[in-house]
Amino acid sequence: MSRRKGTIRINKRKFDILATTLCVILGVVILIAGAFTVMRMVGRRNMNTPVAGTGEEPMNIGQQVSEIEGIPDLEQGVIVYKDTKYRLNEDMITILVMGIDKELVDHIAGQTWSDPTGAFSGGQADALFLVLLNPHNKEISVVAINRNTMVDNEIYNSMGNYVGMRSQQICLQHGYGDGGVESCERQVRAVSRLFRGLAINSYAAISMDAIPKLNDAVGGVTVEVLEDINIPQYNVKFVKGDVVTLLGNNAFWYVKYRDTDIFDSATMRLARQKQYITAFGTKAKQKALEDIRVAADLYTLMQAYTTTDMDLNSFTYLASETAGYSFSYENIYSLKGETELVGEYEEYHVDDEALEDLIIRLFYEPV
Repeated sequence: MSRRKGTIRINKRKFDILATTLCVILGVVILIAGAFTVMRMVGRRNMNTPVAGTGEEPMNIGQQVSEIEGIPDLEQGVIVYKDTKYRLNEDMITILVMGIDKELVDHIAGQTWSDPTGAFSGGQADALFLVLLNPHNKEISVVAINRNTMVDNEIYNSMGNYVGMRSQQICLQHGYGDGGVESCERQVRAVSRLFRGLAINSYAAISMDAIPKLNDAVGGVTVEVLEDINIPQYNVKFVKGDVVTLLGNNAFWYVKYRDTDIFDSATMRLARQKQYITAFGTKAKQKALEDIRVAADLYTLMQAYTTTDMDLNSFTYLASETAGYSFSYENIYSLKGETELVGEYEEYHVDDEALEDLIIRLFYEPV
């Protein structure tokens, strides 16, 4: 009898230890799940808040239903465009991604800036991509913006005082600021103005210097070369039609280089950037599925080279929300227009009707 009771006590002790351990594990799981849920909720709230100065005024596109005789005002936000009623997709998340080149130009709109710490010291936004996350169809779309696109930029003098608006290349707007948050917010407003006042939820400005490290973190990116590139001083040479795996500085030059002696070289480079983004995104997703640490490594690398208003909560929400979203080269769009040579500089003039068609296609839904 005594041995049986002793055995019962030992088993009960083991059961108590096991139960306690399970409770602790369950508690940790609940805490982690709760923390993740809270981070996701906070991130969602952050990502649904537009950057200041965007989305505040009605968009100058189409007609409000109430303005059209014989059509009753159904509800706020409904417009008529080319005889079809549309409503803005307010669940869309838009992120402006900027590739920043710190090399300054000396001549801007007829003025020479000799002081690199003056009004135009923030660096140019040499690459501009508006990323669209659509929860309705679970798609990621990207609108590539030509750096030479002419828009009304906010102009500031060397003392940092606002001077007024001036028609300039859109890439120059980032330079009128501190190179950080100030520059980013001004660049976001410029892109919003181009897109008829659309709300932009967030931004990320990445220095071009980050390209080699990000590229190599996914094991290199393979592309079919779109144009001949020869930079002898950096021992870089690409031959059109060759299939190459970009590594290190080769990735940097493939994405950044343009021959300014060739007319409309910005458009040619934009085609390479669109190609690279698609290939990089595919490779990064593949590597992250193989090893979750790749995503963490990319995030850590980007932090050293990026100015962004997205915090960890926002990244957590985006990572979980877009896990099942589709993305392909067909989802990358360019703004139609024409390049003109004005004096020494190229100006890209967007086709207004084509732009509005694209805005309706991507940001609106038929009622």
